[in-house]
Parts: sequence; structure tokens; C-alpha cells
Amino acid sequence: MSLSVTARAVRYPLKAPFRISRGVKTAAEVVVVEARADGEVGRGESVPYGRYDETVDGVLAQLKPALAVLEREGDDNIDHGAALALLPPGAARNALDCALWDLRARRTGVSVAEATGLPVPPALITAVTISLDAPEAMAAAAWAVADAPLIKIKLSAEDPAACLRAVAAAAPNARFIVDPNEGWTFEILHGLRSLLADLPIALVEQPLPADADEALDGYDPPYVICADESVHVGGDLAALRSRYQAVNLKLDKTGGLSEAVRMLEQARALGFQLMTGCMVASSLGIAPALHLAGSCHFADLDGPWWLAVDHPGGLRVEGGVIRPPATGFWGDGVAAEALWL
Repeated sequence: MSLSVTARAVRYPLKAPFRISRGVKTAAEVVVVEARADGEVGRGESVPYGRYDETVDGVLAQLKPALAVLEREGDDNIDHGAALALLPPGAARNALDCALWDLRARRTGVSVAEATGLPVPPALITAVTISLDAPEAMAAAAWAVADAPLIKIKLSAEDPAACLRAVAAAAPNARFIVDPNEGWTFEILHGLRSLLADLPIALVEQPLPADADEALDGYDPPYVICADESVHVGGDLAALRSRYQAVNLKLDKTGGLSEAVRMLEQARALGFQLMTGCMVASSLGIAPALHLAGSCHFADLDGPWWLAVDHPGGLRVEGGVIRPPATGFWGDGVAAEALWL
């Protein structure tokens, strides 16, 4: 049986600028892979990330050899794992891996939840992100989502204490994930120790640059520090045990759901707390991660909430609670082409 696989760039404008310590974006630039066989179409989406030297054009170029192998060998004879092995962990492999998971579910009728043993929760709390800005602007943004149980606060090295206090005052009933995106030094982190201890902090995510996080060795803070940029695949985990108490599983880092499922079990065995995270993406990019989220302590999957327009039938984020997309959207083995017209 022939297998046809294509990849293309898609741009989703955002409803507001999204700022972190290393820059600002006004649109989500993604790569979508579509795999077709037996009249079924499986889809996957990824977000090329400049922090990892990825671009949309670069990811499309990366995909070409793997797509050629898949199409040349045909679906009956090809080992999909061999094609995926041509790609390093990252955005290219993620889009292809997720498209193949979706196609397999549609062709066999065996859902991704059944195949992995990881069901999608009917509803779960997700962090809602407050973009980096002046303290008063961040307070206004926090006030607008103050009913959310979990709020992520993007920070930089510029007056993080004022930003923290402003958001905390505007959303007094929320817990917080503090995310400097590698933008702090150890001195800044330690200098905020008392303030962070006084606030309802769920996690402090990747405070130091990944190439300078040895400063965290043996550090014993009164809150949980979560690795993001410092951890990509399961092989990274063991070396981080003395620095971090939690890890962020992102499909765009692991290179797809296949590695993320393995990494989930490895991280559990090593005693890490777990968060499922995302880039700013559409519901297509987030749907596979919902399978991880039910087994994690925290979810940060509000990417589609930032889009001006998402897919029909996509997931919903309301009041800091995420609900899965419509039946047939991704991975449940049910055809629903009308969602994609």
C-alpha cells in the first residue's frame, strides 16, 4: 500500500504579542505533516524553535530525506522507526511522529490512548501564561485570568520582584509557575528566595541557562525547580537529579510522542515531578500532549489560547481548564474530515 507524506509551513496570527526573556512573537510559525494511506490522513504539527537553531525552512529541509524513504518503500514494507531515526530529536521528528501516530489510529481503529495506555482526561487544569511586560501590564493580564487556578509568569532579569508582586496581587487565589526562560543568574534566583518562598509557587522553571545550570548542584530551595531547556530526551534525565526536582516534557524537544512516552516512565522512575509543556501552537500541536498530561503533576498547554483563530473542533481553554478537541480531531481512530475543511 502506498504512503504519501507531505510537509508544509503554516502561520497562525496571535491575538496579542507573546513576550519572553529572549524575544517577542506575534504569530505561531509551525510545520504541519500529513501522512495519507488507505484514504485516511494522519496529521502532526511542530514549532521550529530558534533557541535550538531551528527555522521553518530548516525543519522542512530536515524532513525531506525521511519523507522520501517513507514514500519510496511504501507503507507495507517500511519500518517507520527507521525513517524517524533519520531525524534528530526536535521539531521535524515531532511533526512526522505525531502524523504517523494519527494515521495508524485512523487506519486500525486503535486509538492512541489504547496503544499507549495514556487516556486523555476529560478536563484538566492548565497553566495560563502571563506574557513578559511592565508590572502594571502584567497585573492587568493576570486580573483578566484571575479565575485560573494555575498561572505561568514569564520573567526576565529586569525587576522580576516587581512583576511577581504585581501578578500575585492581581490573582490572589492562583498558584504560579515562574518562568525566566534561562534569563536569570544564580544570584538573581537566590536573591528572590524569600519572596518566592512567600508566594504560592508551584514551580520555578529553568531559571538559569542550560549551559550554566551546574550552579544548581546541591541547591535546596523552598520550591521546586523544573528543567526545560536543560532536558530534551530520556537520556538527559539522570545527570539532572542533583539540580532539578521536576522536568518539562515537550514534544518539540523529545521529537514526538514516541520518545515522550518513554521519557515519562524514565522520569517517574527517577523520582522527578512532571510537567507537560508546549510551544505556542494550534490544537493540532497540543492534542498529542494531552496523552501525557493526565500522568503529569502539571500541564502548561495553553498554546492555542494565544491564537487569534484555532482549528474548528480544537481544544478549549476556559477558566484555566483545558478540554480535549472534538471526536476525530487527532489520535482517536475516528474519521472526521469535516474538521479539516
